[in-house]
Amino acid sequence: MTKTTSLRIIFYVALFGLLFSGYLSYQELFGEALATCPAIGPADTVFGYPACVYGFFVYLILVIVSGLAAWKASEE
Repeated sequence: MTKTTSLRIIFYVALFGLLFSGYLSYQELFGEALATCPAIGPADTVFGYPACVYGFFVYLILVIVSGLAAWKASEE
């Protein structure tokens, strides 16, 4: 497996995670709480926010970094 292929796989998995955690975050923060996130700490929150919000930002960073790296690797 080449470097570019590995980075693209990471990108697509992270993109799926970003969409899924974004959906869960939206439901928790703005929706009728139809979906729930796994939570750590009191009252189903981590520092006042659902765990899925933190997952959204972690996946966002992964999408950006892997996307830039795959784009750079494909130029070489």
